[in-house]
Amino acid sequence: MKIIIAGAGEVGCHLAKMLSREDQDIILIDSEQNKLDSLDSNYNLMTWTGSTSSFQTLRDIGVKDCDLYIAVTPFETRNITSCSIAKRLGAKKTVARIDNSEFLRPENGKILKEIGADYLIYPENLAAQEIHLALSHNWARYWGELHDGQLVLIGVKLHSKSELIDKKLRDITVTTHDFHVAAIKRNNETIIPTGNDELRHDDIVYFITTPPFIDEVREICGKRKRVIKRAMLMGGTRITRRFATLYGDKYDLRIIESDRALCEEMATNLPDCEVVHGDGRDIEVLRENNIYQYDAFLAMTDSSEGNILSCLTAKEFGVPKTIADVENLQFFSQAENLNIGTIINKKLLASSRIFKLLLDADESSAKFLVLADAEVAELQAKQGSKITKAPVKDLHLPFGMTLAALVRGDNCELISGMTRILPGDYVVVFCLSGTFSKVEKLFS
Repeated sequence: MKIIIAGAGEVGCHLAKMLSREDQDIILIDSEQNKLDSLDSNYNLMTWTGSTSSFQTLRDIGVKDCDLYIAVTPFETRNITSCSIAKRLGAKKTVARIDNSEFLRPENGKILKEIGADYLIYPENLAAQEIHLALSHNWARYWGELHDGQLVLIGVKLHSKSELIDKKLRDITVTTHDFHVAAIKRNNETIIPTGNDELRHDDIVYFITTPPFIDEVREICGKRKRVIKRAMLMGGTRITRRFATLYGDKYDLRIIESDRALCEEMATNLPDCEVVHGDGRDIEVLRENNIYQYDAFLAMTDSSEGNILSCLTAKEFGVPKTIADVENLQFFSQAENLNIGTIINKKLLASSRIFKLLLDADESSAKFLVLADAEVAELQAKQGSKITKAPVKDLHLPFGMTLAALVRGDNCELISGMTRILPGDYVVVFCLSGTFSKVEKLFS
């Protein structure tokens, strides 16, 4: 598949690096050569210096043969213009990154599609939705629903109260078949486990289960439910403002921001929120704002380090749930190992949403695990595909891959070694980064 990415910013570069590992034909274009220099020799992709809204540039790189054109520069109007040109020149699908919620309205989206922007990606909107999910299911580190909620993907950090610690997976399945352990995050490594793998203290374990057994997963992990009513947010960033706009009526929100002008703007535009002028990194400011009375603390500034440290401080004050925006991927694994709750990253969220478009399955039914080094997708088994030829235990699946669950008609079931995949089944697949192209071939 030929994919052109317009814009070598954070999202564009991360997406290009991720797709280059998946055996795709990738071209990354940007008007600034210095942004492209480090990518040419280190990744399996081609770079091109030129304007993303130039007819000649897009013709020169062969946009007429492009299967997916992705415009992710920091400027939404440039992205929409770029997609419009690419579509008229022959690109099959186009994706534009935006930063304006007005474009998401159905009547406006229809107009944008008519001029050539097939899909819209709004990273701050995705982050706001992820935060709401994290607060709604606050005992989990990660929560994702697949196939209209018939299957649930749950990531949980194991602590001393969990009965799973020091148990091998093969021993767990002797007593229960209500969930499947699909992946384990340990230190800085993601493990696709076998029956011989043992669960340890501080592992982040990813379960796939069905709604009736969610409480069972929570109980064996030693977690308890909490109701989040009051949340304090540090930083009046675009994620904060989008979250407050979407969910300000569902929570009692207090936003602490050091920029007085931004405080005044938020006070006018976010009437459901209390806005405080101050530095949320200052312990005295947190005390003055009674942080210990809040159910959740959200660190949403532009500083990944500051967000991580502030969440640790909030934990010391006894705040049950903390969420940090960690945009620097260098700190992502380290942050996961700390006791700071949920971590969000706009680059990973946007890349995951765009990556769905590479699947043949319907976009609304595919969900990707937001990890730096692992992927999970829902794929449909095609007639005659290799995945349908034998029971799972006899398929000799590639290393770094596991089949977790399937949906067959109206029924969901977890997959064991004796399961046989049938044509038309939707299968939840976990794999390590860089192996997805091999996985996809098994289903086609």
